[in-house]
Amino acid sequence: MLTAAELVWLLAAVAKGDQAAFERLYGATRAKLYGVALRILRRPDLADEVLQESFVKIWSSAGQFDPALASPITWMVAIVRNRAIDVVRRKTDASLEEMPEVLEAAAAESSDPLAARSRNEELQRLLACIGRLDGDRRKLVLLAYYNGWSRDELAKQFDKPVNTIKTWLRRSLLDIRECMGG
Repeated sequence: MLTAAELVWLLAAVAKGDQAAFERLYGATRAKLYGVALRILRRPDLADEVLQESFVKIWSSAGQFDPALASPITWMVAIVRNRAIDVVRRKTDASLEEMPEVLEAAAAESSDPLAARSRNEELQRLLACIGRLDGDRRKLVLLAYYNGWSRDELAKQFDKPVNTIKTWLRRSLLDIRECMGG
């Protein structure tokens, strides 16, 4: 891994259109950035897409990087993380009809059509209830329970104390439980 000073220099060169500097920057950071995307998305194909889109963004936005505001790796991780979270949101916002694999997986678990129908209806209700949460709370719940983020990670992401995050999670789960009818 290159030093922060070397990464700053590479980003400045990339801002001027230096392809060799971009290749070096890519080689030095791709593994870490891919790891960030994979941790959020848990699917290598989606992580590959996010990584590619992120490096296009890094190439086009390198001139906007300010080393006084963040380290180069922090800035690049933020780009990857934001892109990956956007993908998670798109997946969450999709209706079940657009996600036939969810329905197929639920149906494959049991040969009992009534049990499968019951699970599908419950999943639809759950997704609808999560969709009723405001944007930050929905994001918080998905990052915590879908992506497995710790309360400390969530506190950093939302710039809130851990106790606030605990309260938000508890209230969100209570709202979901109430929406689900029990």
